[in-house]
Amino acid sequence: MKLNLDKLRITLRNTLINVWEYVIPIWKISGLFKKIKSKQDLENFVQERSAHVTQTTLYGYLKTRIGVKYIAMMEDERFLESVNIAKWNIYMVALADCAFYVYSYLISEKNLKDNDCKKIFLNIIEKEKNNGLSEEIYNNGKKNFLKRIETINFNNYHLEDPFKESGEALYFWSPIADELKILDKKIVLNSISLKWGLMKDEFKKITKNLNFS
Repeated sequence: MKLNLDKLRITLRNTLINVWEYVIPIWKISGLFKKIKSKQDLENFVQERSAHVTQTTLYGYLKTRIGVKYIAMMEDERFLESVNIAKWNIYMVALADCAFYVYSYLISEKNLKDNDCKKIFLNIIEKEKNNGLSEEIYNNGKKNFLKRIETINFNNYHLEDPFKESGEALYFWSPIADELKILDKKIVLNSISLKWGLMKDEFKKITKNLNFS
């Protein structure tokens, strides 16, 4: 059988660009978080870990559910568009969840007085416009964040169910047929919960000796 090398190159290029545009950079620098030393470190942590959780859970779910047709589906422009829309919408909620969690933890456990949660969230999404974040998703994400922050109790948010919203966003936005998603709901929610669990363990470790009092 003669291989269509041009088609193969396009497939691999599209797959790599769309699937790994965030994951590869995160893998390269994930080891740099030995401790949080500044507000910029905190902003970087929130951005990178939110992107990592979003990418690995969304694309992991798609690859598992689609199976051997995964590469073929990555050639479909309409499917890629729906994946891109899903990615950004999930990421916006993941960013909010992560920002609320880290500030709640620092305020409650480390005596942080200056709550810059709103500032770092807005900084991150403003920069993401340069990476393809659409104006519509930007506005909706900002609106939802500002609505949620009004109800957040930062003294105990991290002790409740801090990543519920991003789990629901992953389930809702994943471009999989509804009749199939229903069967997968528990697995999908567990997968993102496990990813966030690793993030929480890491954050507690790198802030172990941090205290603002």
